[in-house]
Amino acid sequence: MRLLRKLAHYVEGNCDNDLSVLMSSGFAAKSMNRAQSACPKAVIVRVKNGRATELLVKVSAIANAKCYEIRCAALAEDGTPGRWQNSGLFTNSRIMTVSGLTPGKMYAFQARAVGGATGYGDWSDTVSHRCSA
Repeated sequence: MRLLRKLAHYVEGNCDNDLSVLMSSGFAAKSMNRAQSACPKAVIVRVKNGRATELLVKVSAIANAKCYEIRCAALAEDGTPGRWQNSGLFTNSRIMTVSGLTPGKMYAFQARAVGGATGYGDWSDTVSHRCSA
């Protein structure tokens, strides 16, 4: 990290405030705008089986998200979701483990980004998956 920081300072000092020179170095320009934008709507990329009572939910990256929130609901036989349950906040990965599920049961999932100017992004579209038996 120290070496990258030194290299970034070198590039900054030698680009003569020319954005095209800075960008050609591979470094991105730091925004001087302190205003945060709202987090966009999250997108669940996939849900796959983990262990017998867990499913793994993967979401697409959102630049200004501090973490992601997941909620799930068991699906009735007719496909309607039951009561939504908060499955937690996940900060260290975009692949989140939701545990404590019933094997063989279908679940609906939604995700949202936490952060940005509004505090939360919109809930994603619902994605369903069966917990493996």
